[in-house]
Amino acid sequence: MCGVFGIFGHPEAANMAYLGLHALQHRGQESAGIVSSDGERLFGHRAMGRVQSGFSPADLAALPGDRAIGHVRYSTAGGSHLKNAQPIGVDYARGSLAVAHNGNLTNHEALREQLEERGSIYQTASDTESIVHLIAMSKKESLRERIAEALKQVEGAYSLLFLTERELIAVRDPRAIRPLCLGEMPGGSGVAHVVASESTAFDLIGARKVRDVAPGEMVIISAEGVRSEFPFAPEPRKLCIFEHVYFARPDSTIQGVSVYEVRKAFGRRLAIEQPVEPGDDLVVIPVPDSGVPAAIGFADRARAPFEMGLIRSHYVGRTFIEPQQSIRHFGVRLKLNPNRAVIEGKRVVVVDDSIVRGTTSRKIVKMIRDAGAREVHMRISSPPTRWPCYYGVDTPTRSELIAASHSVDEIRSYLTADSVGYLSLEGLVEGVRSIEAREGDAATPRPSADSYCHACFSGSYPIPFTPAAPNRQLRMVTG
Repeated sequence: MCGVFGIFGHPEAANMAYLGLHALQHRGQESAGIVSSDGERLFGHRAMGRVQSGFSPADLAALPGDRAIGHVRYSTAGGSHLKNAQPIGVDYARGSLAVAHNGNLTNHEALREQLEERGSIYQTASDTESIVHLIAMSKKESLRERIAEALKQVEGAYSLLFLTERELIAVRDPRAIRPLCLGEMPGGSGVAHVVASESTAFDLIGARKVRDVAPGEMVIISAEGVRSEFPFAPEPRKLCIFEHVYFARPDSTIQGVSVYEVRKAFGRRLAIEQPVEPGDDLVVIPVPDSGVPAAIGFADRARAPFEMGLIRSHYVGRTFIEPQQSIRHFGVRLKLNPNRAVIEGKRVVVVDDSIVRGTTSRKIVKMIRDAGAREVHMRISSPPTRWPCYYGVDTPTRSELIAASHSVDEIRSYLTADSVGYLSLEGLVEGVRSIEAREGDAATPRPSADSYCHACFSGSYPIPFTPAAPNRQLRMVTG
């Protein structure tokens, strides 16, 4: 999972990109990068870790120009190295080019094998680099034509930003699996155009969201303005429904609807499908932060009090020193601590967005019991996660997903909960559609139930995965 940001026509483009990436930090904390242009050449800086620690005022001052693209990364496979940080920047026969990518190319292994046989030399383990090689090899005249030709040879999910000395080009794959939106704000001598994975990046810099980039759309931004093309054959829309469940920030909008309101709708439907016996001793608590909106919806429908029964620490770094003397649930307690005043003597409904391996949920249940809860009922605002994602999400192998090999009752037993209840796939889809019907942009067509990618729940993959030859193994790092 990654985040991309681009801006064209602002005198402080690099600073705006820095702020935009900060608002997209939840989409990737492994590395961050910005490439800017002054109209004559490209300037870049990339760093491991978060945006704030990776960019100093001096770093930003060394990124001149009124146009820039940026990237925050969390790889789905392979090593964590600066060489894999984005945007990827190259100089080739036709000039300079930088690329930022959110998604995953499902035919990358086979494509890389073919390109290397033709003489391409890879500098990274990123699937994004294959796009760069394809563009460099294209004989088409314009950059937009070379990009289109390159992307017609790849398969998978992509929301891409390209920056040259003169243009910023944004492209979304024909199935629109990953989000991408357009905005605008006052620029140096007119309007500055902005592109980002989520609209929350616009809020921080005072930009206005104009619309989502359409499936298969290429948006070309230059000094002449903004124009749009659709160079790819249309495909059924398959927006990743897990963006609504977990990935996107709740203050973002996707396809014209509030992610926060969608998550509350999930919670209300969850309370209908998986109720808990009411009573004065019942309390609903979220696993913060991702479980908060769904817990509010569940509590509202169940007519039970919503409380913050787990308090999250916001100061947990990437590394820490664990005491030699064993402390129960130490790793989880670094992030969460039970609020005994809320929990003790209560029947507790714990609402979370998903269960992956189950180890964290098991520790949370035990912590809540240790804090004096009489009963603990786990409620999950999505279906069981049974399948890995091949479209740019960090999910374990199927053997590591607890729901792939255990029944709901077996999961309940492992978690030591009094009950476990998941939202159905039908309820998940209807939760999104109910908010789209209520507050969606009138210009955005209402999607049907099969307009979402829910492969992690159903195993129904819209795009096949194409492996390399059997005798060849690659360590792939996705954009």
